[in-house]
Amino acid sequence: MIKMPEKSRLKEFRAGMAPAIKELKFMMHRTRKSPLSILGIAMLAFYVAIALLAPILAPPLSGDPYMIPRAGYGLEPKPPSADHPFGLTEGEYDLYYGVIWGTRTAFRVGFLVVLGALAIALAIGCVSGYYGGIIDELLMRFTDIIWAFPGLILAMAVVVALGSTLDNVLIALTLVAWPGYARVIRAEILRVKAEDYVEAAKAVGCSDLRIMTKHILPNSIYPILIMASLDIGGIVLSAAALSFLGLGAPKGYADWGQMISFSRNWIMGTATEPYKYWFAYWIPGIFIFTFCLAWNLLGDAFRDIMDPTLRRR
Repeated sequence: MIKMPEKSRLKEFRAGMAPAIKELKFMMHRTRKSPLSILGIAMLAFYVAIALLAPILAPPLSGDPYMIPRAGYGLEPKPPSADHPFGLTEGEYDLYYGVIWGTRTAFRVGFLVVLGALAIALAIGCVSGYYGGIIDELLMRFTDIIWAFPGLILAMAVVVALGSTLDNVLIALTLVAWPGYARVIRAEILRVKAEDYVEAAKAVGCSDLRIMTKHILPNSIYPILIMASLDIGGIVLSAAALSFLGLGAPKGYADWGQMISFSRNWIMGTATEPYKYWFAYWIPGIFIFTFCLAWNLLGDAFRDIMDPTLRRR
């Protein structure tokens, strides 16, 4: 058996990687041309650093690092001090510790809900779009029924039925989020399955599973990846809304929505000092706002980069 020379192998490898390298260069070029994309990436990198360094920035004082330490049991929020840089909330929970570890909670909620919604949507969308017929009708009508309910109201109903825990919030938001992805992936599969290379795969005897996983999905999944990056911020905002209403994590858990919930009785301040307790709602509010903004900017960047109508040079 004649072995291929090492230089020939290297040359063949480079030739095979050339299209991927060209596409990567194009994506980097498009990213550099968009200041908002760079801003979104920088903001997201900031939150990733906070999440990774949370044990250093706010060392845990108990067995569960997500439970916020308390300085006492007073009802009135306390202003920032040397011991508590962001102040104390109602019930004297450390606001700095809460927003730092709340960053990990936000990433957990966003990623797990999106992954769960994508898994359900891929299963339903692939089967519906590929096989069509009565299967398509049944699955899409079921999707329409779920989609007809207001998302936040349906999530609240699920959490109330299952119990107010963070895990149940993840389940509720996942059950609410998947219909939009399912409809998009179905539409993409209907488009891709009519291509010549899919027909050729059927002609040579490839199984349905192989056709879907090797030929259809790789060419139809990009739109829902863009949707997912845009939706993570909205999912975190929905989870914060449920926590604000008392339907999220247990009391004292590091969650941005719960941080704002602690301040709802103090938003108006006092008659003489209307902004006395600004720190109680401004600080967690800024964290929620900038985190969601970072994902929206990143999603816009992905949409610009992956838009097939853009001219490649």
